[in-house]
Amino acid sequence: MNLTWLGHSGFRLEIEDAVILIDPWMTGNPMFPETARAEALAGATHILLTHGHGDHSGDTLAIAKDLKIPVVGIYDIVSFWQDTQGIDGVGFNKGGTVDLGGAKVTMVPASHSSSLGSPSGPVYAGGEAGYMIAGEGHVIYVSGDTGIMADMGWMGEYHAPDIGILCAGGHFTMDMKAAAWAAKKYFNFKTVIPCHYRTFPLLEQSAEALRDGLPGVTVIEPEVMTPITL
Repeated sequence: MNLTWLGHSGFRLEIEDAVILIDPWMTGNPMFPETARAEALAGATHILLTHGHGDHSGDTLAIAKDLKIPVVGIYDIVSFWQDTQGIDGVGFNKGGTVDLGGAKVTMVPASHSSSLGSPSGPVYAGGEAGYMIAGEGHVIYVSGDTGIMADMGWMGEYHAPDIGILCAGGHFTMDMKAAAWAAKKYFNFKTVIPCHYRTFPLLEQSAEALRDGLPGVTVIEPEVMTPITL
């Protein structure tokens, strides 16, 4: 199983028989080199979207149309795009599980907001979410954009993820200290990978506080387009 950071909150996850692009914002992403686009998209089978904000959904429609692959995410935004953009999609909701090439993906709560931009202002995009992705002997928690929430208690107990991909840049989401606290209190991760950081000066630039707060846990600071084998 390989995980490749696309910068910000974007990842390419190769798991089971699927190649899943998670929150693929590439165009305009200061951390993503446009010359790596073909490599990042090669063989992709699905797009998994946590919410509608442009720094997560940015390239979703273009990729879905170009590669003719489905967008997987909360029903409201997926069905809207199916009707208006003609894309393939798998719309579901919190608590539901879908099979993506043998990987079992369950939508779980997040605490944030979700909207799409429009000429008249933000448009409701169906709500924010995280995911538990089970496959190849692992369960990966993709937090999406979130703050600390009590739901993490049952999520950690019920799904028992061993890998956490956690937003940790602060300002819009948990910061590194908060992410470490949540990981220690609610989960039993073996590996934690931070995201939603370093992109802009407003966000945290180092995962030192996350690493310091999680003794005994492997904290991996990802590098863009450098695969991590899990």
